[in-house]
Amino acid sequence: MSTQITNYQCPNCLGPLHFVGVSGKLECDYCGSSYDVGEIETLYKEKEEKAAEAKIEAEAKEDIACLTDGDSWDTSNFQDWGEEGDYMKAYSCPSCGAELICDKTTAATSCPYCGNPTIVPGQFSKELKPDYIIPFKISKDEAIKALETHYRGKILLPKTFSEENHIKEIKGVYVPFWMFDGKAEGDAFYEATSSSTFRSGDYQITRTEHYDVYRAGSVSFERVPVDASSKMPDNHMDSIEPYNYDEIKTFSTAYLPGYLADKFDVTIDDSIARAEERCEGTLRSALRQSVKSYDTCTFIRGSVNLQRGKVHYAMMPVWMLNTKWQGKDFLFAMNGQTGKLVGDLPISWGKFWGLFAAISVSLSIVGSLIVVFLMM
Repeated sequence: MSTQITNYQCPNCLGPLHFVGVSGKLECDYCGSSYDVGEIETLYKEKEEKAAEAKIEAEAKEDIACLTDGDSWDTSNFQDWGEEGDYMKAYSCPSCGAELICDKTTAATSCPYCGNPTIVPGQFSKELKPDYIIPFKISKDEAIKALETHYRGKILLPKTFSEENHIKEIKGVYVPFWMFDGKAEGDAFYEATSSSTFRSGDYQITRTEHYDVYRAGSVSFERVPVDASSKMPDNHMDSIEPYNYDEIKTFSTAYLPGYLADKFDVTIDDSIARAEERCEGTLRSALRQSVKSYDTCTFIRGSVNLQRGKVHYAMMPVWMLNTKWQGKDFLFAMNGQTGKLVGDLPISWGKFWGLFAAISVSLSIVGSLIVVFLMM
């Protein structure tokens, strides 16, 4: 594999370039020049672009209908980092075990998952290279502003939490995902009913008709996502979805400067059950939605046959802040593409009981006024 340089220099002044999500371009802090990612890649890695184009063209020619009924998913498209790994560095968190990678110009001072300030540099291991990436679109300033807005109006939030919270330490992390392509075929049997009501003399009669309903069909699916990081809580990751896959790009290290990337620690084998559950669920939902014009519909039995296809390795952008307060961890996660935010907040029990007492007093006064009014 040809060498790919990740610490890109500005063609104008030779200063370092970094990717800015708002503009979608690589920008220079010294002379203010900006460049399209493709423009810079052309200057530095012509051979890599040709390889990427050949790969895209080959994938576009694949016919999903030709997938076989094999027992395993196809991972033959995976590549390692090769010489590109020489321009990357690795960090390991001794507290939670997170393994992070980034380009050589990005400094990691604390772990985005547990907040531990001790990050141990290590030798980058040339393992699997991602196939796809969704670049950051939300800037760090926008992420900080969103978090500050998230704090506002929370009347039960402890004041000291807001004051002590290191909100500006939010970090951009590319979270790893496995993406599954394939096809699901199957059928389903249902019991359905239709009811009608009419009057006969003094009686109201309800007539219910029962039907046996059968449906069969197939659904092709592409890039069914499964989070490949055990450090990212599933409820956080599910809550900030979905991502817009129309903006997915062929992976390039040009998107990495300034951000960290989490190394996958959930294997494909460990992700298969969840992926296949999603695929089967999609087919069952499609079959159920085709049963219409009935008052009730009850699933009886059915079968699903999966035609397993390609598995892809992708990176998704997430802004993360782990903050500690009174010995407890609080993790915030934001979709780096859409800005959707999720996070846990502590409760000030002093404020809670104060508010409860105020409400109780108010209700007591209202109750007293009602009694006095009734006695008048």
